[in-house]
Amino acid sequence: MTRDNLYSLGLEDHDRLNHELGGGIPRGSIILIEGDYGAGKSAMSQRFSYGLCETGHSVTLLSTELTIGGFIDQMHSLSYGVEDHLLDERLLFLHADVDTGSGRRLTRPDEDDEGNRKELLNRLMNAEAMWNADVVVIDTFDAILRNDPMFEALIRQNEERQAALEIISFFRDLVSQGKVIVLTVDPSTVDEEAIGPFRAIADVFMELQMVEVGNDVRRNISVKRFAGMGEQVGDTIGFSVRADAGIVIESRSVA
Repeated sequence: MTRDNLYSLGLEDHDRLNHELGGGIPRGSIILIEGDYGAGKSAMSQRFSYGLCETGHSVTLLSTELTIGGFIDQMHSLSYGVEDHLLDERLLFLHADVDTGSGRRLTRPDEDDEGNRKELLNRLMNAEAMWNADVVVIDTFDAILRNDPMFEALIRQNEERQAALEIISFFRDLVSQGKVIVLTVDPSTVDEEAIGPFRAIADVFMELQMVEVGNDVRRNISVKRFAGMGEQVGDTIGFSVRADAGIVIESRSVA
């Protein structure tokens, strides 16, 4: 795949992430990043978003955890200064208010919570402004699924694949236009059958792992699938998340 078909993650002078992932992420792809709590999903989604903005791409980042103030503080702690990108509207940040009553909401504040929850996935798909960007990052996607009662009801009826079908069709339409969808998921919070369809359709599937070595916890990116890669991509990429440095690549191995 030529570099014209890759969206560079940039920051080559800052870290080696873009290089280790073969020069960028494929245009028109669905990217699934899985990891347990604390594995680095949010930091990775923030690194993706900042690097993409730095290379001239437009990004929407939807967070189920951070408000805009918390997001800016978090980005500063990682040395990812995003104010200019926010002001230039290259980066659109949205807070999906699935658990709290604060922040810029995907849902309307004038409706009751149950009414909001009933239509959460539909509101997500109908929020036209968030899908205008080149790349849309949803961190964390499992929180959206878990807080949509219609999705939950289908799962209780053992119709997990049917529950995923509509949103997968929606994602396919978007990537056919050249857009990139990045989903982070904590697999411990959702049924295996519910997340299975998203794993199956992901063009890039990465698992963030934590390994205890003595008193240290080491983090790895395990690349399970990388369709349309540029240069060779490492099977296992060691990384850390450091204050004032962000994502730092530690090591690489190819099976």
